[in-house]
Amino acid sequence: MPMRTRAAALSALSVMTLAAVTSLTGPAGAAPAAGAVPKAKAAAPKFLAASQLPPHPSSAWTAGPVTDGFPVELAYCLGEDGIPAYDYRHRVFHTELDTGAVQATVVTGSAAKGKALAALIDERIRSCADRIERSDPETEAEGRSYGSLPVEEGARVHGLHTATSWGATDIHLLSVGRDGRTVTVVSWGQMGDFDDAPVAAFKKTTTKAVDKLY
Repeated sequence: MPMRTRAAALSALSVMTLAAVTSLTGPAGAAPAAGAVPKAKAAAPKFLAASQLPPHPSSAWTAGPVTDGFPVELAYCLGEDGIPAYDYRHRVFHTELDTGAVQATVVTGSAAKGKALAALIDERIRSCADRIERSDPETEAEGRSYGSLPVEEGARVHGLHTATSWGATDIHLLSVGRDGRTVTVVSWGQMGDFDDAPVAAFKKTTTKAVDKLY
């Protein structure tokens, strides 16, 4: 099943994810304390360009706009429990041949919070295959670790293969990286298996994603 088709099929899961996300922190937009001096707004993290994704052999990448909110395209792996609520932004990419990708970024309140969030997302990615199999008996899933990358405060890269009882097979690459208090998650996917995964190119993409955060 293509990545975009599978993401659509898991729309119910994404709704649960977003509901859980909004319940994990206090209300957004709280008024500052009396007499507080407003802080200067930091520049927003930059996103990957279409040309910085793993090259497709026969179709160019198209980049969507940078959009506020957590992307539903990541719900298939981060799960129904979601992740802590922050002001996420994301960009979705696609080719003409059902290969897709998404990048999400978030600026947390401190380097310590950024470290904790990156560690939590990494754990969710590592446990993704087991959670998919528990929630869907018709799907077999296998995860692999492709190690860490020496960029800023570090990044980790993972692979995920899923195969359904009706014959659909998909391969995904996922990474999470951090620069100080800013965290980014990148996901790439298409039909296929581990042999079809452009791991070396995806590692370059992840390095560029973290380098662009600030």
